[in-house]
Amino acid sequence: MKVTGQTWEYENKPVIIGTGTIVGPEEGEGPLAEDFDYVYDNIRINEKTWEKAERRLLEEAARKAAENAGITEDEVQFFVGGDLMNQIISSSFAARQMGVPYLGVFGACSTSMESLAVASMIVDSGGAKYVMAGTASHNCTVEKQFRYPTEYGSQKPPYAQYTITGAGCSVVSDQGDGPSITHATIGKVMDLGIKDPFNMGSAMAPAAADTITKHFKDTGRKASDYDLIVTGDLASVGLPIAKDLLKQNNVVMDGTIFDDCGLMIYDLTKQKFVNAGGSGCGCSAVVTYGHILKRMRKGELKRVLVVATGALLSPLSYQQGETIPCIAHAVVLEMGG
Repeated sequence: MKVTGQTWEYENKPVIIGTGTIVGPEEGEGPLAEDFDYVYDNIRINEKTWEKAERRLLEEAARKAAENAGITEDEVQFFVGGDLMNQIISSSFAARQMGVPYLGVFGACSTSMESLAVASMIVDSGGAKYVMAGTASHNCTVEKQFRYPTEYGSQKPPYAQYTITGAGCSVVSDQGDGPSITHATIGKVMDLGIKDPFNMGSAMAPAAADTITKHFKDTGRKASDYDLIVTGDLASVGLPIAKDLLKQNNVVMDGTIFDDCGLMIYDLTKQKFVNAGGSGCGCSAVVTYGHILKRMRKGELKRVLVVATGALLSPLSYQQGETIPCIAHAVVLEMGG
């Protein structure tokens, strides 16, 4: 593996050979519904608690990823995952069920690409043939932990985002059919000084802009080298801020489509309850492993830069009046790479 600045270049080009995406009913009403493997018709995911529901989503996404990869769960050599619950219990408990060696990671909503970058590093180095990366979120677990319980019925400000209910997993291998992972740019922790736990888009935008800037510098590439550059999840508030910051850094974003997973997963004109758009660990995971990879396999996209963003606050840090540090990790996906 070649290292330049903050960017890893995978010389053996690991391949995503299978993915699994499981979502809740609200995500099934959005524009990407047909790109997911399974859509639940109830927010409880047939479980007694929200936390058990989130865990079930991840377990089922993992099983589906292995199935779509054409391997058994026993053939998975490592599982790399994380989530937003205290001590990343959804991932840890799912790993317990899977019974495979486990590496727990936490990057908040950037966990989708953090776990994929680490899984790719293991495969690229020859450490394993099959490594699974995955993450999940549930609207009611995350809202309860970081803001107010859904049952409380509090009104959210219009700039707030809506945590998606869903899980996404991928199986990375040293060879096979599918998009290659060619690069990963590991972000730095950034802090704009925001303390409002509803204002995630504004808090995360500087991290996204910084990682994109560093990626272009490290690789010598520009925006037009990509068919799609997608952040996750800045939504309608954070994406314009990221664009302004990139412009201030003299980073030209012409010649590509620059979008956001939090804007793609819902129809903001019809699903007004999502306010500024989607968020949560599962958001960039299901959009990438479901929608984006489907388009890549169809030949509609050749090279994509996924820049997953995460707000690294906790209930404890918020209660102590801390600001919200954020991070963004980027991964390059390429067909025929």
